[in-house]
Amino acid sequence: MTKFPDNFLWGGAIAANQAEGAYLENGKGLSIADILPVGETRIQKVSLQINENEYYPNHTAIDFYHKFEEDIELFAELGLKCFRTSIAWSRIFPNGDELEPNEDGLQFYDRLFEKLLSKGIEPIVTISHFETPLYLVTEYGGWQNRALIDFFDRYTKVIFDRYKKQVKYWMTFNEINHTHTLPLIAAAVDVMDTATEQEKLTILYQASHNMFVASGKAVLNGKKANNENQIGCMLSLSPIYPATCNPNDVFESYQLRRRSLFYSDVQLRGRYPAYFQRITEENKLILDIQKGDLDIIRKGTCDYLGFSFYRSSLHESGMKILGNTGGLIGKKNPYLKETEWGWPIDPLALRYVCNELTDRYEKPLFIVENGIGLKDIFDSQGNIIDSERMWYLKEHVEAMGEAIKDGCTILGYTWWGPIDIVSAGTGEMEKRYGFIHVDKQNDGTGSLKRTKKASFNYYKQVIASNGQSLNYENYLNGGRNYD
Repeated sequence: MTKFPDNFLWGGAIAANQAEGAYLENGKGLSIADILPVGETRIQKVSLQINENEYYPNHTAIDFYHKFEEDIELFAELGLKCFRTSIAWSRIFPNGDELEPNEDGLQFYDRLFEKLLSKGIEPIVTISHFETPLYLVTEYGGWQNRALIDFFDRYTKVIFDRYKKQVKYWMTFNEINHTHTLPLIAAAVDVMDTATEQEKLTILYQASHNMFVASGKAVLNGKKANNENQIGCMLSLSPIYPATCNPNDVFESYQLRRRSLFYSDVQLRGRYPAYFQRITEENKLILDIQKGDLDIIRKGTCDYLGFSFYRSSLHESGMKILGNTGGLIGKKNPYLKETEWGWPIDPLALRYVCNELTDRYEKPLFIVENGIGLKDIFDSQGNIIDSERMWYLKEHVEAMGEAIKDGCTILGYTWWGPIDIVSAGTGEMEKRYGFIHVDKQNDGTGSLKRTKKASFNYYKQVIASNGQSLNYENYLNGGRNYD
């Protein structure tokens, strides 16, 4: 067995927009997440207006805004050492461009962090988790506009100062490499729909540059507020394999991977990589890089690399890249089983990625998202014996342990999510990740009652043993053993 560090941060992770609800309560403004209806095309076909005939699951989510105290009691029973969540930017600055923050919003996170700390749970905070205030998209055009650098700067100064005694671990942008697959981050949808391919790339890379500058300034703000703050970047880094040994497959997969690693290259090394020069020349990109930008990026490098990992992808030369929150949907891998939603299950890939990133950056890693979406089934006694989730957890903890043996420095592991939340990709509730079931269905009906699944006590065992006790036989109660 791998001996995990004594201070290893076992935890769980959610996002404000997928859990809190209360989407306009106590002064909160609309965010880009609030205009995404339920359905598989919610991210590809976006209207900037709320349609009264549509159902928007993020508006109520699981009502964590009102139920966080009872949920944190469950997290404490689970034994979580840390809990990752985000601060909803539009709860602090409803439109994003105000000069003064919304005090009601700040007080909500005061209470949330105080409750976590009272239970011995370390808050891990994502500053922007696909929650840009909608007004900054409709009125300023999104992150392609440099004005957002200053708005984000004001926002980060406020929260770093406010929570400097409560929060030590931060991340600037969630899955920043999805700027390419979630164009709403970069610009208004109608702009992207009518732009040429060259114009789209210019918008995407300009938005990325502006976010790099904003992230650098945030790191500097955070260190000024409390020099002990640990501020990371966060990427989606499930790996990409070539479908064959055809050199075209191999090199195209490498280039595709580098498109993601471009973001961590800049945020961890503090400079643009050499290969970006060819990208700019071949695509005739003319970016607005102003005096002082590169110095901020250089000085504001991140302390660690947080990343999400769910699956691997298989890429064949010429294959169309589909943009969604899960990343790449590639060719089926005959060596791997898949979830009901078609996601390959590949625990060894987690070890692979940890080694890949350690070799490239030699910085601490934080696995801040890993989990499996399943439909919950109650047995005749009213129990949920989610044996596949327990097996998935066991296999990935073992892979993480092997990566530590390989020499990777891993700060912690936060399962996505410890309680059922709204799916980012489809808006579903029935694609469930949690150890705690929430009685809510895809159409929004349900009592919101919380019920512990069998995996709740299994993860409790894993944490209590610091990753040493991984046998889940005691929790099967008639469920299937996947080993």
